[in-house]
Amino acid sequence: MGILDGKTAIITGASSGVGYGCALRFAEEGANVIACARRLENLERLRDEAGRFSGKIIPQKCDISIESNLDAAVEKAVELFGTVHILANIAQGGLGTSSPLEETTLEERMAYYMTGPIASMKMMQKCFPYMKKQRYGRIINCSSEAASRGVKGVAAYGMCKAAVESLTRSAAQEWGKYGITTNVFMPFIKTEGTEKSERGREMAERVARLNPTRRFGTPYEDCSPMVAFLASEGAGYINGESINISGGGTVPL
Repeated sequence: MGILDGKTAIITGASSGVGYGCALRFAEEGANVIACARRLENLERLRDEAGRFSGKIIPQKCDISIESNLDAAVEKAVELFGTVHILANIAQGGLGTSSPLEETTLEERMAYYMTGPIASMKMMQKCFPYMKKQRYGRIINCSSEAASRGVKGVAAYGMCKAAVESLTRSAAQEWGKYGITTNVFMPFIKTEGTEKSERGREMAERVARLNPTRRFGTPYEDCSPMVAFLASEGAGYINGESINISGGGTVPL
């Protein structure tokens, strides 16, 4: 019996990295997961990998910048399972396009905002009526230390993640009375993309060497257990918090 047995979850950004690892963990813990992302082939691989678990993975092709795609994801959850208990907003567009502050354009900032805090807010609003009606909900948003610590060269990214944290705290204050908790996690985690370049591999080695745990955490093994806990009934008194999953320290890049 898993900690998410009988629950229905929507996870965005589920085709790779942290989102993939969390979707896999949710299914293992018994949740039925509407796994959303643009790369349907990766979602189908996720479904097949989770086939041994009690929870089901339902692939849902979704571009979070298109509102009708967000509607379709929520409608799919309600059609198949009757409601939504858990929302994990993990997707973030615009990655790989960050510029130094003096070169950051409005277009770059808006690409981050529309696929970060704005898409997260829309998904929260669409799931809210179901959570309010059942007096139960778990919302988990994804941020970064770049929001509070400041990281050079990623001004637009840091700004949008700070907005995600503000959105999270607002929801925690307004929706807690309905049995809905809203928290944010900040992963510093090695993903598939880390191994695709020499710079990424060197960074991973440096993190593992300097991190207090002497390793660089991974999505399923190290990040997903905390996210699954925040999605569980046991996290009912954790609300409006920002939780860093970094092994005890983030290495400056």
